[in-house]
Amino acid sequence: MTVDQGTLSEKINAAVEAYVDLLSSGTAEQIADLYAANATVEDPIGADLRTTREQLIEFYSVITGMDERTATLKWSRVAGDTAVFEFTLVTGTAGMKFEITPIDIMVFDDDGKVSSMRAVWEQSDLKQL
Repeated sequence: MTVDQGTLSEKINAAVEAYVDLLSSGTAEQIADLYAANATVEDPIGADLRTTREQLIEFYSVITGMDERTATLKWSRVAGDTAVFEFTLVTGTAGMKFEITPIDIMVFDDDGKVSSMRAVWEQSDLKQL
């Protein structure tokens, strides 16, 4: 079966926008819903792979549990089944604020669900505000 790349590209762009929006205002479960059942997350690259929905929810709960959080998409590019994008995430809790600007690489399945996500950043990129 051949996938219409225009349709897949639209799905990917919508998923990237939804991902960034949900980092600001969604639940960990809503973010996990963007992923395919067999998806992998490596955030940051070099970290242990997260391979189950439960691990994704646990991972994203750290962000969604913050008192404040704002994610802003800076740019994105889509080619074939892959999106690469940069966004800024500002989080705050217990009187402290942090900012990070990772670059994420997401590969999507034919349904527009994320099959793999790899985040490019290192600890020194996390800034206290």
